[in-house]
Amino acid sequence: MIRVLLADDHQLVRTGFRVILEMEDDMTVVGEAADGEAAVELALRLDPDVVLMDVEMPEVNGLEATRRIAAKNGPSVLILTTFDHDEYLFEALSAGASGFLLKNGTPEALIEAVRVIAAGDALLAPAITRRVIAAFSAPRPRVPEPGVRLGELTPREHEVLVLLAGGATNAEIAAALHLGETTVKTHVSRVLMKLGARDRTQAVVLAYELGVVRPGT
Repeated sequence: MIRVLLADDHQLVRTGFRVILEMEDDMTVVGEAADGEAAVELALRLDPDVVLMDVEMPEVNGLEATRRIAAKNGPSVLILTTFDHDEYLFEALSAGASGFLLKNGTPEALIEAVRVIAAGDALLAPAITRRVIAAFSAPRPRVPEPGVRLGELTPREHEVLVLLAGGATNAEIAAALHLGETTVKTHVSRVLMKLGARDRTQAVVLAYELGVVRPGT
C-alpha cells in the first residue's frame, strides 16, 4: 500500500486529491497539512511513501518544507503547483524533490506520478528534462563538491549515468545495455551513492553540471 501525505493550503484541493488517490486499491492518504511547517512535522512523524507538496503555502512554503524534509532524510516529495515557473522547478530539484507536476494535469498522470515516486524513481518528463539540461549545462564543468566521487564510477556505471541524464527508465536502460532490470537497479543505486545524489533527479542535474553529458549528445 502506497501511503501519501497531502500538503496544500486549500481544503478543496486536498479533498480532490484524496478522492482521486483513494479510488486506487494500492493507495491511501495518511494525513493532510495546510501549511509547510505542518507538512514537515507530519512527513517526519507519519513517514509516508510520498508527500504531495504544494508550493505556495502560508508560514513555510512548499519548497522550504521540501528542503527540510530532505535534510532529515524524510520521504520522497512530489511538488504539485498551478504555476509552471522555471524558478519553482529548479528550486524544487535543488531542495531535494523527486518530481514536479502541474495541477492542471489529469488524474491518471497524478496516480502514475505517485507510483513512480513511491517506487524510488524520479518524475522526469521529457519537457522537464530539457529545461533542466538548458538551465544546468555550462560552458565548463564545475568542480565536484565533497562527497561526489565521479572518478569512482565504473565504465558501466558511467553508461548508466549518461542514459539517466537522457531521462531513460530502468527498463529502457536495461534494453539499451542488454542487462536485466535488477542489475540496472543495482547500478543506479551505486551511481547515486558515488555522486552523493538523493535520487535520479539530482543525479541528472549533477551529470550536466559536472560535464558528464552535454546538450545534444
